[in-house]
Order: sequence, then C-alpha cells, then structure tokens
Amino acid sequence: MKKFNIRKVLDGLKEQASSSVSSGQSGAPENNLMHETLQSENFQLCKTVRHGFPYQPSSMAHDPVQKILAIGTQSGALRLFGRPGVECYCQHESGAAVISLQFLINEGALVSALADDSVHLWNLRQRRPAILHSLKFNRERITFVHLPFQSKWLYIGTEKGNIHIVNVESFTLSGYVIMWNKAIELSSKAHPGPVVHISDNPMDEGKLIIGYEAGIVVLWDLKSKKADYRYTYDEAIHSVAWHHEGKQFICSHSDGTLTIWNIKGQGKPFQTITPHGKQPKDGKKPEPCKPILKVEYKTTRLGDPFMILSGGLSYDTVGRRPCLTVMHGKSTAVLEMDYPIVDFLTLCETPYSNDFQEPYAVVVLLEKDLVVIDLAQNGYPIFENPYPLTIHESPVTCCEYFADCPVDLIPALYSVGSRQKRQGYSKKEWPISGGNWGLGTQSYPEIIITGHADGTVKFWDASAIMLQVLYKLKTAKVFEKSRNNKEDKQNTEIVDEDPFAIQIMAWCPESRMLCVAGVSANLIIYRFSKQEITTEVVQLLEVRLQYEVNDMESPPEGGGGGDRDLPTPGAASPSPQTTGPPTHPSTSSNSSDGVRDNVPCLKVRSTPLKQSSGYQVELVVQLVWVSGEPPQQITSLALNSSYGLIVFGNSNGLAVVDYLQRTVLLNLGTVELYGSNDPYQRQARSPRKARQPAGGLCDINEGSASEDRCKSPTSDPRDSSFSRSRSSSVTSIDKEAREAITSFHFCETFARKGDSAITPCLYVGTSLGTVLAVALNLPPAGEQRLLQPVIVLPSGTLARLKGSILRMAFLDNTGTFLPPAFETWYEPNAAGADSEERDKARKRRPVSVSPSTSQELQESQYAVVCSEKQAKVIALPSQNCIFKHSITETSFVLRADVVQMNIGNCVACFCANGHIMTLSLPGLRPLLDVNYLPLTDMRIARTFCFTNLGQAMYLTSPTEIQRITYSQETCENLQEMLGELFTPVETPEAPNRGFFKGLFGGGATSLDREELFGETQAGKASRGLAQHIPGPQGLEGMKGAASGVVADLARARIALDERGQKLGELDERTAAMLASADSFGKHAHDMMLKCKDKKWYQF
Repeated sequence: MKKFNIRKVLDGLKEQASSSVSSGQSGAPENNLMHETLQSENFQLCKTVRHGFPYQPSSMAHDPVQKILAIGTQSGALRLFGRPGVECYCQHESGAAVISLQFLINEGALVSALADDSVHLWNLRQRRPAILHSLKFNRERITFVHLPFQSKWLYIGTEKGNIHIVNVESFTLSGYVIMWNKAIELSSKAHPGPVVHISDNPMDEGKLIIGYEAGIVVLWDLKSKKADYRYTYDEAIHSVAWHHEGKQFICSHSDGTLTIWNIKGQGKPFQTITPHGKQPKDGKKPEPCKPILKVEYKTTRLGDPFMILSGGLSYDTVGRRPCLTVMHGKSTAVLEMDYPIVDFLTLCETPYSNDFQEPYAVVVLLEKDLVVIDLAQNGYPIFENPYPLTIHESPVTCCEYFADCPVDLIPALYSVGSRQKRQGYSKKEWPISGGNWGLGTQSYPEIIITGHADGTVKFWDASAIMLQVLYKLKTAKVFEKSRNNKEDKQNTEIVDEDPFAIQIMAWCPESRMLCVAGVSANLIIYRFSKQEITTEVVQLLEVRLQYEVNDMESPPEGGGGGDRDLPTPGAASPSPQTTGPPTHPSTSSNSSDGVRDNVPCLKVRSTPLKQSSGYQVELVVQLVWVSGEPPQQITSLALNSSYGLIVFGNSNGLAVVDYLQRTVLLNLGTVELYGSNDPYQRQARSPRKARQPAGGLCDINEGSASEDRCKSPTSDPRDSSFSRSRSSSVTSIDKEAREAITSFHFCETFARKGDSAITPCLYVGTSLGTVLAVALNLPPAGEQRLLQPVIVLPSGTLARLKGSILRMAFLDNTGTFLPPAFETWYEPNAAGADSEERDKARKRRPVSVSPSTSQELQESQYAVVCSEKQAKVIALPSQNCIFKHSITETSFVLRADVVQMNIGNCVACFCANGHIMTLSLPGLRPLLDVNYLPLTDMRIARTFCFTNLGQAMYLTSPTEIQRITYSQETCENLQEMLGELFTPVETPEAPNRGFFKGLFGGGATSLDREELFGETQAGKASRGLAQHIPGPQGLEGMKGAASGVVADLARARIALDERGQKLGELDERTAAMLASADSFGKHAHDMMLKCKDKKWYQF
C-alpha cells in the first residue's frame, strides 16, 4: 500500500488506486492519486516583448516633440524606441521592406511606406500599435514619402516621376497629381528618373521642391500647378535639404559633390563643394568621389550652420570604414563608423522648418548598430546607448533563461559589471526620452545568459519585460592567442572559425558557480568573487575521452563489413586517464608515426592571469586528441555546487570531475554504464579515414534556414521517421555503436530499485532513450571533503523512452518539485576566511523526504523524464512507470523543461513542427498545445528555452531576442506592463514672424491645402491607381480593444482638459478683443466730436 501526503482517504480506495498504479499504464485512476492544481485555463501563449537591434534595418524617423525613434527593417518589422525601457515591436503582415517612415509629429501616429508599394497609418496612442488604414498602389512604385509638419496631406513620389497626394485622415487619394512631364521642361525628351526628394519651402508652403534622380530639381507652384524654376546638374541626385530661410537648398550627388543653389538663380549652382575630393592646383574639377547618399543642412542662431553628410569619400580610400562627415564653419570632422550607414537624422530643438534649427545630436542608423552623436560638445562624443542593442556584438551560440533568481544576484552582477563600462561618452542625458514605463506587476528577478562565438558570456537583467546588460565575461582570456602558424594550427584546430565559441552553459544561481563548454572540447569552471586576484598558474585537467573499438577487420570502403568484434572499452577505463597537474606539462604532440596524441585543441596560457572582480577561473578541463582522432564536442553538461562536481558527456561517453580536488572521478564509455545489461546489439564502428569538421555552431549565424537541418533527431533505429546524430561532429559511424550522452541531472534520490535510503545520485540520459543512475558517495563536508575521494558507482538502468533524453527532474510524494542540492554563495577570496567558515557556507541542502518505514518508501519520489518523443513519470524506489504520455508521433521535441508555475509544476515542450505544449505533473495531462512557430533554422532550436513562472525566449534573428509567455496571468497583465509610447505634450509655439516681416511680407506663408487638394477643386483620383484597405477595426474599436477602458477614459479626460483650456484661452482673447474694440470705438467717437466743427484749414 502506498502513502501520499494528501487528505486521508479510505484504505480500500487507496489499495485499489495503488494496484492500478503499479500496472505501469496511465489511466483515469492515477489522476485521482494526487490533486493537480494546474488546469488548462492557467495557460495562454502570447509574445511579450522583443529585445535587441532591429535585424537588417532599412529606414528611420524621429518625432522631435514626442522624442520617439522609429526603425523599419527589410522584413517589414517596425521597432519604436522611447526612453530606456520603453520600446515596442510591430510587424507588417506582408513582410515587405520598410522604405520610408514619417511621423505625424505630436499626433501619436506614424506613416510607413513599404517596398510592395503599400502605405500604412499606425496608431501609436495604444500600448500595442495597430494599423488604422492602408493604401496599396497598383500601377506605380513608391520611391519617396514626405509629410509636412502639421499637415494632413502626404506627398508620395514614384518611380515614374509622378507625385500623388494622400489625405492622412481618410487615407484616400486626392485628384491633384504632379505629372513628371509637366514638371520638367517640354524640350527635355529624357525621363528625369524616379522621385528621390520632396519637401515644401520652409517659408512658403505653396512651393514644393522635387528632386529627380537624373539630376533635375523642380520648384513647383502648387496653386498655379506649374514649375516656377528648374535646376539641372549633370550628376545624379541622392538627396536635397533646405536652408531654413527658404532662399537656398543643397543637393548631394553621385560624384561626391554638394551643390548649393539659390532658388532664383537657376542657371548654375551658387556653390559647389567636394568635401573629400583633392583640389587640383590648376583649377580643374576635383577627382570624383563616392556618392554622398544624404545631406542635411541645419542652421544655428549664434554660429555657423552644420552640413552633415554620409558617404562622399574618395575612391583611393580602399578599406576605410564608413564615415559620417560633420562640416561646421571651417572645421570638417570625419567620424568613422563600425558598420555601413543605413540612414541618419539630425535632432533639432524645433519641429518648425522655418526657424533656426539648433541641432544638438545626430542619430546614425548602421547596419548593426545605433549611434547618437553629441553635436554640442567638442570632439563630437557619442551618447552611451541605454538600449540592449549589443546582443549580436558577437554571434549568439547558446542562451539560458532563469526566472525567480535569488534577489541579491542582480545587484551583485551589476556592481562588478559597472566597472567594465567604457569611458569617454557624452555627459548629457540620452536624447530619445519619450513615452512612459508600464506598471510592472512582476516583481521576481529574471536573468538571461548568452554565450557568443568569440567566447564571451553576457549576463542580462530581464526583469519586468526589460533587458539590461549586467556583466560580460571573456572566456578566451584563459587561452593563448593563436598565432598564424600553419603547423601550429594543424596541431590544434578542430573548428575552422571561432575556436572559443560557447556551446553549453551550466549555472547555479544560488552558489553563483558557472561552467561553460566550448566548441573546442574544453570546459572552464568559474567562481564568483567581488575581489580582484592574480592567478599565477591556471589549473588544468586534460582528459582522454575516446570510444575505442577493435578494428581487426576493417570493412571495405563504401560498404558495410561482415561480422565485427564488439567494442572494447579503451579510454574509458576505471582508472581515469588524465594528464596535467597544476603546472602545464608539454604533452607529446606527435607519436613516432606522426599521429597526434594527447594534444588539447587550445593551449591554456602559461603566464599569470589577472582576474578582476566577477567570475574568476577555478579550473580548465580539456579533452585531448587520442591516436590521431580529435576529441568529440561536448553534448551535455551539468554542475552541482553542493557536491563540488561537474559532469560532461559527448558521443564517446562521460566524465565526472571533482573541481574541489581537481581530479577526474569517472571516465566511461557509454556502453560501460550498462555493464553486462547492455540491451543493444551494437556494431563496431567503421574506422575514421580523415578528421571530420566539428564546427556545429556556424548555422546559428545569418542565412541558416536550411530545411535539411530541421529533420527529426530520434535515435531509435526502429522508428520510421528521420534520424540524426546528437553530436554535430559525428557523421561516418554506425548510429547504434555511438550512443551519445544527451542530458544529466544531479539529485538526492534512490540509486537502485528497492533502496531504503536516499543518496546523492547522478542520472544520465542518452541518445537511445536510456536513463541510467550513478551513485555518488561523498565524504563529510569540511576538511574531509578536500582530502577523501568521492566514490562514483554506476547503478543500472532506470527507464527507456523513445528518442533522445532531453530533461529529467524529481518530485516528492506531494508533487512538489525537488531542486538539486546547492551551496549558498560565499566570498572565496575573503581575507582570513578559514576552512571552518567555508564549511558553514557549504552545507548541503537538506533532503525534503525522509521516510522511516519500508512501507512509506514505496513511492517517496517521482522521477519525471522527457525525451524527444514521450514523457514518463516513474515512482521511486519501486521504479514503476505510473504515467506515460506520447508527446508527438510525426515530429520531435527540441526543448523540454520541468518548470514551476505559481500554483504547481508542469512539463513545457517545444517541438520542431512549431507546437508549444505543457503537460501536468505528475499526471502528464495535456494542458496547452499551440501551433506557434515552425522551426525555420537551427538558431531557434539552439536558443529556445523555458523557465519558471510561464516565461520562455528564443533568438528570433541573429540580433534579436523574442520573449514569450505561456502563463494566462502574465497575458492578462501584459497590457499594463507594456510602456506607453504616446504622452500628451504641448506642441511648441511657432516662430515669431517679427513686425517688419508681418508688415512687408517675407515671413512664412501658409497654404489652404484642404481647398487645393480636396475633392471639390482637385476632383477624384483615378480608381485603379490605389486600393484603400481599412484597418482590422475602426479607430474607436481598436483603441478600446488595445488600450482598455481605463486608459481611454484617462486619454479622453486629458483631451477634454486640453480642449477646455484652449476654449478658455479663446474666451479670454475674445473678451480682450471686445474690450480693445470698445476702447477703439470710444476714442474714434471722441476724435470725431473734437474735429466735427473744424474747417479743413484748421487741421
């Protein structure tokens, strides 16, 4: 009879349930054994937030009043940035590239133009922006878009050279069209090319300047519908910019020149400048330079104007990095960028184009970075970027996600990371400061760790749907820098590129111990310290981990051989084969016949290593070449801080390392774990003819959407589905002869069937679906732990599942999750810290189950095992399978985690067919199954991970992290957690025209665009030209759905207040005007009475 810590029930019912459990078949009776708190209504899947740099950016816009930045990408994505922590991601359904963005300044709206010739109006007055209107052009290709400040009429230039006008409010076309043949001279027979620029004269809204690619600029009079002036240059135009007084404009050209034109001097340019051209002495034209792709012309009230341009370098500057040039007075500053420039914008104090601009910063959008330059300080320093845009600084190769971490962890990482910050930034605040933060309801700490191709590991604070880098660790410092010595390279390399790339990470948040496995078959164990130290000699262990077989009869090439001998364990002998005491011996690199042996892939540095506060190297473990064969890459890794052990495995076997005593405790081939109970009839592997490439991480980078990499990885030879090896570097071997280690789990449980006591154990999962137990006999804590050996003993098989084992976990008899034992963190370099103090800090966590009688031992724990195909729950110590669930038949599970929710535990799975599923524990009932995201490349497979409290994440592009939630509670609170992009801000007052300008003219003249472009005067647009597509809902419905009633009421109240304030001001002005009129009338009447009886000659 089995005992459960739940409400007491009748003994007869318990016996009946017990008998059904022991049968090993999951069914209805078992679900009644334990009350499961999680139900399907507790789960819902939705995206939360996207972090990182927008992948492949294509355009940019800025709202100078709201202080919001928008970036469009080549895949149709839209990223909006406000103050640090306020950012938003949107996506155009078509996925076409965003070619232009225009804010309706201070209106909470944005216009986007796409490469598929569609124009969209986005509503930003809600936490999740949505499209209100769309317009799809059918006959013409869009090349340029311009929306004047405080105008509702949008100018759209096309490839044919025509300009169409759209009413932004109704998103309908006006009948007013500027045809290219009307704009250019009738005598000109050539087509002027696409429209590359449209803007209105800052001082006269009725005059429009149109730039054509072929080199023609037209000043168009909107009222008279004809060209006032035409300006022709013999080089192609890339951009045009006005002087704020509207009397001059500047053009940038394809030969690297700038031409400045007076609007009334159309014959030739007033001035021609070649910023980077060499000026010949004989007065000839300068040598042509690269095209100037964009120029901006900004004036200041007290000083010289700024001319800012991208491109224009001379052709002899081969290999020079892309540059932004800032010309101010007589000085010219050339600012080199790390990546090609996509676009740049100058931030100015005023949104009005007819006033002194007073530029204070330049936002430069690069292909892989966003840079903001301070124009007000000497030397033009850059602002420190507060957004998490450096995820891709080196390509991400793996990542892990931890929710509900210890509360002191983020401050500790931040304190050591703050010392790593660069100096020399601008002292001013970040200028993009719009929006408001959301009301974060999640108070638990979250940390994301990313491993990178250059060997760096980054820790990120991911709490409350924000992301901020905390600390950066460079693991490559441990190794010698590789020389470009060809012979040396041949001796060491097993990967062609990125030999320091991080492949797997194991982290214990409580003890802060970290272990990283690199692609060059190396492991580094780190301990966290707040004090700097200098390590004279880096501690090193070298391990021979090779699966050896008797190749007495080598099979002929190209075919399978006849009968072969069974494998004999060679390198996996009980006495572990290791080299490398604390000093670094020179291991023999070549045997007598020239075969490399005992050579590690990377050379650990022999000079002293200065280690700053943060993570400091404790031990390096390296796998070495064996008889000419390189070590296989590490496929699985686990760390336990309480036991002082790490374990790692690959396609050859596994090794257990005691990092406290710096010894190898176990070095076994996978076959030897079974002992004499090996269930598989294995074939000896064919000998390797040549070294195989082992670079399994290259597909994490760009352009990796190969479908061949996405087939099923099940290792069951009897399965009819696809097959692959877990190790990316294993190819020409018999699948069953090479059983890879795929997962580990440290726990305190029953090592063997029917055991009466709980002991520390290591559970091992393999690629053939086997779970094996290894018993650990640990010495007492304290000094004995450092002197006596740890005894490791394989204890047999626990279970077999279909597919590779992905995840293992343990529950107690109430269904509560049993975490592995851990030690709490202590300062390892504390002065005067004796062994007794350390022993106190390193007490193993007490085991939560302590049964006393053999009857209670029947089901004291439950092992949860998840493979690529199925999940099982096994009662311990009886080892009966009480629940079993087939997760997928046609696909395979890529990632599985046992996670803790607010009110219970569950298994979360991500399948290669895109399904995300959760299963209850211990009953394995399906609670959620959503077809979310089909696997398109290996990046998603390598980086997808679940964590506690319903959070998950993956790398959606080489530069961006996408976070999702599968918790109903988080989905409901998400709206409040998201930041607000739009905040009510009063538009600055228009510049004062001045007395004389108002009296004699010369100030800005307005235009009644409504009358000019409206249907009454302009007529209707051609029907087939563009198709209007309304948004998913009406404006009010969309606002209500997205923002909620409370936000709408608050917004309506603000709008009413603003309207009331304006009405009050209007009332006061009217009263003042009435009083003034009365006073004027009274004075006029007095004057009339005084002059009434006078004759003309008396005046």
